[in-house]
Amino acid sequence: EGDVTVHIHLGLGGYFTPHEQPAPPPREVVRLRLESPTHALDIIGPNTCEILPVDMDTFRLRYGPDLLADDPDPDRAIAVIRKSRAPIARLLMDQKVVSGIGNIYRAEILWLRRINPMTRGVDMDEDELRGLWGEMRKLLQLGVETNSIITNGDVPKAGEEITERTNIFARETCPRCNGPIEKSKLSGRTLYHCPTCQA
Repeated sequence: EGDVTVHIHLGLGGYFTPHEQPAPPPREVVRLRLESPTHALDIIGPNTCEILPVDMDTFRLRYGPDLLADDPDPDRAIAVIRKSRAPIARLLMDQKVVSGIGNIYRAEILWLRRINPMTRGVDMDEDELRGLWGEMRKLLQLGVETNSIITNGDVPKAGEEITERTNIFARETCPRCNGPIEKSKLSGRTLYHCPTCQA
């Protein structure tokens, strides 16, 4: 109402709790409650929960293109990456470059595309980046459909428990070459990659 927009970023620990009306009183940890005559929704523990002082078009330009948007804009992300001397592993985690990639997807997508995570953006060609964009979008869409991170192609069958299914993230051995997975730190986050397959 009144052209007010609420911006919420759940981060790693935030979550929504739905209630049917009459809803119980909000707990102390509730940052925001949204209510209708039939339902209530509590937002708990988000990284960000704010009313935006700017219009949505201006706000969206603060961030890179959204991989899950109905009308995505890969050209904008590709242009930024191709001008940067930063490693692709850092650029993928920068929400101002592309929105939606977290640490698990970063490791998995770079491994699937056989890209060395320390390759500089300026050293990547447009076809390689378009392939990377397509892979990221496909895996994030699968994540939304299954409500889980699945990057190894092992999509659960009907009735099967949905769990995280990855290739190299937090693993010791590469499933492709059986070599060791290397762990390092980049911008304060653990980076996983196979030095053989991603040379």
